[in-house]
Amino acid sequence: MRPSQTPIGLLLAQTAKAVSRAFDDALTEAGGSLPTWLVLMSLMRDGPLGHGELAERVGVQGPTLTHHLDGLEQRGLVRRERPPGNRRVQVASLTEAGTAMFHRLRQAAQAHDARLRAGLAAEDLERLRSLLGRLSANVSPSIQEDPTDDR
Repeated sequence: MRPSQTPIGLLLAQTAKAVSRAFDDALTEAGGSLPTWLVLMSLMRDGPLGHGELAERVGVQGPTLTHHLDGLEQRGLVRRERPPGNRRVQVASLTEAGTAMFHRLRQAAQAHDARLRAGLAAEDLERLRSLLGRLSANVSPSIQEDPTDDR
């Protein structure tokens, strides 16, 4: 027997993939990528950060972050320095070119977000946030509430 509708999990996965692909395309067109955006945004928001803190904020492992920082440093977007007195730690910070790239990518991110919001009322967006939160809670290992509660 065929399902009458696409399962919500599949629909959500397909939508997430399409939205992610469109965001990647927007960032690429602006001269960046998702990892570049995440690193530059973290450094812009929080200032210079050690590699461990930055990896945590970006959501990657240390070696992956090092790979991204190598590329960003080669492009002149970040600098890495060792603070005096602690040669084991490296701190990453934005260069002027990195700050300029952040602003270009932010414009692309804002345009992408506006595209996503097109035709949605504020109430729609609030309901969407609530529903996405509920879906996430439903699949998290420790559900605090009854997943069948339709509040």
